Amino acid sequence: MMKRSFRQRAMRTLMTLAIGGSAFQLSGCDPAVRDTLLTGLESTTQTLSSALISAYFLTLEDDASDGAT
Repeated sequence: MMKRSFRQRAMRTLMTLAIGGSAFQLSGCDPAVRDTLLTGLESTTQTLSSALISAYFLTLEDDASDGAT
C-alpha cells in the first residue's frame, strides 16, 4: 500500500472539513441568504461546466480541421 505524504493527508482533511463545515453553516443561516448563496453557486457551476464543455468540443474541432484523426 502506498503511503501518502503529509501534504496530501492535510489537504484531504482540510477539504473534508471545508465541505462538511459549509453544510453545517448553511443550515443555521438566514433562509434568504442561503437561497441567494445557493443560487449563485448553482449559476457559477453551470457556467463553468458549460465553458469547459465548449472548450473541449472546440479543441476537438481544431484537431479535426488540422487533419488529425
